[in-house]
Amino acid sequence: MSRSIHLSLICLFIFFLTACTTTPKKTTPLPQNIIMRLKAMPLPSQLPIPVDGVKAQNLKDTWGASRSQGRPHEGIDIMASRGTKVYSTTEGVIASLKSNNLGGKVIWLIGPSGAYHYYAHLNDHKRGLKEGDYVKKGQLIGYVGNTGNARHTAPHLHYGLYLSGKGRGAVNPYPYLR
Repeated sequence: MSRSIHLSLICLFIFFLTACTTTPKKTTPLPQNIIMRLKAMPLPSQLPIPVDGVKAQNLKDTWGASRSQGRPHEGIDIMASRGTKVYSTTEGVIASLKSNNLGGKVIWLIGPSGAYHYYAHLNDHKRGLKEGDYVKKGQLIGYVGNTGNARHTAPHLHYGLYLSGKGRGAVNPYPYLR
């Protein structure tokens, strides 16, 4: 075996050894005591508009509108300039801060009644915000953008409300927003 092939095999072995022994990133467990307290609370019948400076008369009900691949729209799009502050509509626990193809940068928040609140197409999350954090109603959580499948649209917040779990039991949030 030539010296260069031998060295290549050694490097390959070291790479695989390192990749296989690297400790996976630990996820912070969600605070179950707070989540149980939230689940015991009723879902408010009115929620504040989560985008800074947007008034109820400026909202357009986009629930159920046709989307790509024949999907119905499971939320409301709230138009605003990129970087406009996004606030939590309720107290809750940050369940996820991941990105996905449709929503781009998103926040999933577990609130009263165990309802999941979905904030999508964010330009960014609030600095320092992390999964497992408890947030108060009206607390800054992110900034309007057009990430994910909204990258070719005007900046906006997609706000969704799910009553049966993360991504399950979607209901129209428009009637809740005042």
